[in-house]
Amino acid sequence: MSDVQRPLPPKKDVALALLEREPSVFIHLDPRRPGVSVPKWFTGQPQLILQVGMNMAIAIPDLKVDDDGISCTLSFNRAPFWCRLPWHAIWALVSEDQRGMVWPEDIPADLAAQKQQRPAVAPPQKPAKRPRPRLAAVAPPSSDDERSDEAADEARARDRARPQLEPVEAGERLGAGEAPARDAGAAVRPLAPVPALAPVRSTEEREDDESGGSGEPEPKPRQGAGKPKRELPPYLRVIK
Repeated sequence: MSDVQRPLPPKKDVALALLEREPSVFIHLDPRRPGVSVPKWFTGQPQLILQVGMNMAIAIPDLKVDDDGISCTLSFNRAPFWCRLPWHAIWALVSEDQRGMVWPEDIPADLAAQKQQRPAVAPPQKPAKRPRPRLAAVAPPSSDDERSDEAADEARARDRARPQLEPVEAGERLGAGEAPARDAGAAVRPLAPVPALAPVRSTEEREDDESGGSGEPEPKPRQGAGKPKRELPPYLRVIK
């Protein structure tokens, strides 16, 4: 095999092939090179990337690719500007799907030095796998262990069923049927006599008292007895 590198295709052929197949192409160029026509605020930087295409959403009617380079009118900050991009200032042509061509001899020296000074990005490491837990065999419980567990369960059940007793202070305990003791030093007060109640008198009795009567009620005639009998004179005798 020969160590001689094959020459790269011309930039014009690569640009036409990409523009015919892809919606747009990204042009990498050095705006400081002579013959470049771009807005002046780009002329001091080592790299400029412009997007052109024949099938873009916003058409570029004056896009032209010839032997001298690429020319077209582009929009910068919503202001149109006619650009001239000679081939010696272009060092890469890349499509939207990252296919294209790079010409290393035309890369700016300061830009190439910056790329060489950048540390290589290490590929992301896969997370370490966690060790699987090991399962150990557990011996079945013996009959003695089962009996001890059953006894402990019964004891806990009795403790739960047993009522809880609250402590009673001294002097508060009373026997069955025993009345609480009285304090010996406390004085016993005698009960006050209840005054006798006067009999309730009717309205007629109160009127008799006011009129001076004896207060005894007059006998009421019996019903059905008729007229009262007259007393016989003394000279008449009753013959039976």
